[in-house]
Amino acid sequence: MKTIREFAEAKAEGRKIVMVTAYDAWSARLLAAGPVDCLLVGDSVMMTLYGERDTLGATTEIMATHTRLVARQAPDKLIIADLPFLAVRKGNAHALDSAAALLRAGAHAVKAEGVRGHADVLHHLVESGIPVMGHLGLTPQSVHALGGYKVQAREPAEAAQLRTDAVTLQEAGCFSVVLECVPAALAKSLTEALTISTIGIGAGADCDGQVLVIHDLLGINPDFKPKFVRRFADTATVMKDGIAAYAEAVRAGTFPDGKESFR
Repeated sequence: MKTIREFAEAKAEGRKIVMVTAYDAWSARLLAAGPVDCLLVGDSVMMTLYGERDTLGATTEIMATHTRLVARQAPDKLIIADLPFLAVRKGNAHALDSAAALLRAGAHAVKAEGVRGHADVLHHLVESGIPVMGHLGLTPQSVHALGGYKVQAREPAEAAQLRTDAVTLQEAGCFSVVLECVPAALAKSLTEALTISTIGIGAGADCDGQVLVIHDLLGINPDFKPKFVRRFADTATVMKDGIAAYAEAVRAGTFPDGKESFR
């Protein structure tokens, strides 16, 4: 994908959108050569790379840094960057400044969590020429209010509120919405009802597309085992075996050999 307009085209054609979360140069370079449609520079970087317990420590400066790293290595991919915690709750000016910093760093669009209480801010961003992707369901920036990382909208009233929120995002001008950790049947009905595309993560197979963190789909952290993740490679084992082989070669005196030494 090159532009956000292709999200609507993909939905109209019934073509699934493939999104992967990446944070740095090596992963962006790997994904740039692969058959994915777009890259998400997520604030989950705080947990995946920085080892934090949640995403709340992300700042605009941190997100801009990682967006720049990804954009440099994947110039032909559509890049979406997360607006950090509270960026859309401090009014139009602050949200504009944060979004502008991410776009200047190389993003083509921004993603904002939730909608209640800041739909007008999202609309203002869109009206200012900044493409916005929404995010509903399990919104990690609200982890304390939600009582932890768990499935959302299981009760009828919660499901009804999610539907209302999704329509509000659509009316605000968002071009797509991430649905995280919601019942598959609810995600299916929202996907059918909305004119904008839905991107699922823990929301079943009927969304218009899917997103996973590259570390999760490659199995880099085998101790992280949420229900919605499928490991498409056992990279952790490959890496451990490679490190062990290197250590063995060094201790045996077989690395470096003549070909790997200068004369």
